[in-house]
Amino acid sequence: MKESFKVCFCCVRSFKVKTSEPPQEIKTLFDNYSGDGRMSVDEMLRFVIQVQGEKHADSNYVKDIFHRLKHHGVFHPRGIHLEGFYRYLLSDFNSPLPPSGEVINICFTLEWTLTSTEDLQKCLNAVKENAFEVSEYPVVLTLEDHLPPDLQKKVAKMVSKTFGGTLFRCTDEYKERFPSPETLKNKILISTKPPKEYLQTQVSQTSTTDESVKAKKVADAEELIQDEDEEYVAIEYRDLISIHAGNRKGGLKNCLNGDPNRVIRLSMSEQWLETLAKTRGSDLVKFTQRNILRIFPKTTRFDSSNYDPMVGWIHGAQMVAFNMQSHGRFLWIMQGMFKANGGCGYVKKPDVLLSNGSGGENFDPSSKSLQIKTVLKVKIYNGEGWNLDFPQDYFDRYSPPDFYARIGIAGIPLDTTSYRTETDTDEWFPVWDKEFEFSLRVPELALLCITVKDYDSNTQNDFAGQTCLPLSEIRPGIRAVRLHDRAGEVLKHARLLVRFVLEPR
Repeated sequence: MKESFKVCFCCVRSFKVKTSEPPQEIKTLFDNYSGDGRMSVDEMLRFVIQVQGEKHADSNYVKDIFHRLKHHGVFHPRGIHLEGFYRYLLSDFNSPLPPSGEVINICFTLEWTLTSTEDLQKCLNAVKENAFEVSEYPVVLTLEDHLPPDLQKKVAKMVSKTFGGTLFRCTDEYKERFPSPETLKNKILISTKPPKEYLQTQVSQTSTTDESVKAKKVADAEELIQDEDEEYVAIEYRDLISIHAGNRKGGLKNCLNGDPNRVIRLSMSEQWLETLAKTRGSDLVKFTQRNILRIFPKTTRFDSSNYDPMVGWIHGAQMVAFNMQSHGRFLWIMQGMFKANGGCGYVKKPDVLLSNGSGGENFDPSSKSLQIKTVLKVKIYNGEGWNLDFPQDYFDRYSPPDFYARIGIAGIPLDTTSYRTETDTDEWFPVWDKEFEFSLRVPELALLCITVKDYDSNTQNDFAGQTCLPLSEIRPGIRAVRLHDRAGEVLKHARLLVRFVLEPR
């Protein structure tokens, strides 16, 4: 089969087109686990348990796989042939992550000073009607603290009436320890947005381009805000708040001291986080063992770009604010992190961030003395599906694409690294057959990131798909890795065949 590209009116370039074929290693595995050219239910079960590591699989599980393969036209009552086995490995039901339901993300943006009562009520009604359609875990609504007392009372009445018993109200028993998401299922929590952060947002949106003027406005506001306290908040409004915002009196030196009698949520800019991470990393971890830390972007990100969320996560930060409209590697990492736990929107922090060492010391993600816990081996065999997801001339006008894959780890500094495959030239069905090895000190905080691009010697390489997977949930074995577009939406056909091996040390 040939594929032709028209170069000009009289010239045509033709390329021999390969089809997606099972790699030699897959053929050998099929031969080892099958008989007479077919793989029976019992033989498939043996493969699933021994190679795929699915110890709890039974014959009904395999029969379900065979039933699904009927739709591919590669099923036979006596077993599956090599092509059917290959289709199973590349199928959606052979994902590297445990099966999960579809997650719906809903984002509301309301500026109270410009929003009518009717608009606010519509927003509250929408939350009430859709909050727990997909996940029963709690929903957190953040309200901005620049409301005057009369409006605070009005909002409090609307919120209480709309949500009723689903609204979580913080009692004395939770003053010293936040309840877990597990105990807050089907509850709506009200949080607050610190005045300083709100003012920084407003200042960044002003028309002036003088950075010194903007900085002075923020500094002046901070000096005033540090003297504010919740005693000036309407009592009806204050009683709604279950996640109280703490202030940052004393600057960087004292912001992590906390209050022994009360747990708080501290909001911190990415600049503060980066500074503290370099000098007081273990103190950050200690603070987040009891309190909630929320990170927000610096105000100079006028293009709505994102920052590296791993800096906050590896130090225990529970909330990392993101610009969802800004696509790129950091957004993909965020999306990858929350694929864990069934995509419910909550991921339990690993024990390394929750407990102290044998000597009572807190975890320091920047430590150079951390020992290797796990070796991850990732073998990328091949890929397919781009010819169905993209037009013929999307990557190159006069030839098939030249695909390569970059694979790496996002995690603590010592674990963060990346590699790339060779470029498979002029192929819609690239074959790399390359294995990479990663030595990991804190695999619980690691994410595996894969990006595929089309190589261009004269221009910028073209994006062809990406995925990011939480290492804590990757299933070993040979898996079909679906690729996503820049926004994180799953491409319909593009995918990779990858083998994962996890070896504890």
